[in-house]
Amino acid sequence: MTPTATWKTVLIALVCLWGIVAATPNVFYGKVERHNDAVAELSRAERAGEVLPAAEAEALARERGLWPDWLPSALMPLGLDLRGGAHLLARVEVSDVYKARLDGLWPEARDALRELRDQVGTVRRAPSPEDTLRITIANPEAIDAAVAAVARLATPVVTLTGAGQNDIVVTKEGADVVVRLTDAEKTATDNRTMQQSLEIIRNRVDQAGTREPTILRQGADRILIQVPGIGSAAELKSLIGTTAKLSFHPVLRTTTDAGASPGARNMLLPARGQPGLYYVLEETPVVTGEQLVDSQPSFDQNGRPAVSFRFDGAGARKFGDYTAANIGSLFAIVLDNEIISAPQIQSHIPGGSGIITGTFTVEEATELAVLLRAGALPAGMEFLEERTIGPELGADSIAAGKTAAIIGMIAVLVYMVASYGMFGWFANVALVLNVIILVALLSSIGATLTLPGIAGIVLTMGMAIDANVLIFERIRDELREGTAPHRACQAGFERAFSAIMDANITALLTGFIMFWIGSGPVRGFAVTFTLGVITSMFTAVYVTRLVVELYINRTRPKQIVV
Repeated sequence: MTPTATWKTVLIALVCLWGIVAATPNVFYGKVERHNDAVAELSRAERAGEVLPAAEAEALARERGLWPDWLPSALMPLGLDLRGGAHLLARVEVSDVYKARLDGLWPEARDALRELRDQVGTVRRAPSPEDTLRITIANPEAIDAAVAAVARLATPVVTLTGAGQNDIVVTKEGADVVVRLTDAEKTATDNRTMQQSLEIIRNRVDQAGTREPTILRQGADRILIQVPGIGSAAELKSLIGTTAKLSFHPVLRTTTDAGASPGARNMLLPARGQPGLYYVLEETPVVTGEQLVDSQPSFDQNGRPAVSFRFDGAGARKFGDYTAANIGSLFAIVLDNEIISAPQIQSHIPGGSGIITGTFTVEEATELAVLLRAGALPAGMEFLEERTIGPELGADSIAAGKTAAIIGMIAVLVYMVASYGMFGWFANVALVLNVIILVALLSSIGATLTLPGIAGIVLTMGMAIDANVLIFERIRDELREGTAPHRACQAGFERAFSAIMDANITALLTGFIMFWIGSGPVRGFAVTFTLGVITSMFTAVYVTRLVVELYINRTRPKQIVV
């Protein structure tokens, strides 16, 4: 056979060597996983400038020492069906954002109409549906001027589909100016809301320290959340199921009457840990959680769990100005329409830093800090489906997957040796390297391994052998025609190549389509299947050829049996 170029031989050997080294961490999965967790925690503490307690730092150092730092440590993350964990399907209440959007527009519309006070008279906000802002003016004769003034607040919709359209439409109904969001703005708002919800959920889950979550948008207003390794669906819901909208409001008075009328533009809210006590607050907050830049679990002056916070520049100025002007007044801290604390302002608080106290446990303070740091969800969520998959079921799935893979590989190895003798052993070497390189690739890109993924690996074994079967059958045909062994092997590889390439290109197209159209388990299968096709091409065409070439060129056999 014509010898393979030296650079090709070296390249093939390096790829095989890399595959063996990169796949090795998966053999010691538990140790490497603990090593990676320790490295991540130490890196986080170093970036934050945090000094860990001596006992914790020593424990992390021991965990880090379980695997050498100079070796690859990338693993194939285990999916929900293998590790166990929680599955949620949530619907985002995107319509909630319409109300917030129009509530934010009301002060601007009021200021615009105040400039026309001589024409329109007094201005007030009238009751209306949540997706509508209705403004009543005292002088109906000036309704056209009022509509024109409010219409100037419209801005273009910044999307490709909404090009040329404004965000609001302003009409008149009697003495009322009616403001509604346009369809283009609603679509853009829905997309922004979903994208923001996805990012905030991902931040909350990541900050809780869970591994390799799957967080995907499904349809117009649904989000799929799968988190391996978490205890239960209830635990996951407690982490992401609240909007965590934080705001700071002036307190007008307290009452024990749950049905008391708070008055216009005020609200009546209960106090956490104080049954029967209600606070009447101004509806417009002084500052909101959107202006928070940091929150951390801490302890108050009495050693009780609390949450410290810090505002950005604008929030710090508002917070400082209000506390300076309202010393002695109560100031309510509201989280998701519940007052978690209502301290009295003792002095001016400059710098925009403070502390939230209350009846917290250490776990509750930590969870609240995570929620606030990750940001507020823009809208509420309704959970349509929730499942908890126990680790025992995941362990059973892993054992079943291993058994299936081992049985499949043994069957293929035995078949190849029985059918092609020594050449069957050559193919088996390539098959083993194919699986090793595939595992190395999946580990390197961080592809999550699921049960369908294991099925893709098992299928790859069969497909890898298909290419070898084509090559060996072509060699048999050449030998039957009396071709010399070295020429028969050369011709077998060359003439089978086009058929192998055609078959694998169609398989790759199938894999790409499954990945593009599919979701969840289908995508998991598509990833391993597509990568398996690529690795089987490499091992069948190049590795097997190199092994056969070394055998033929060194032994110079007069005849071979294939």
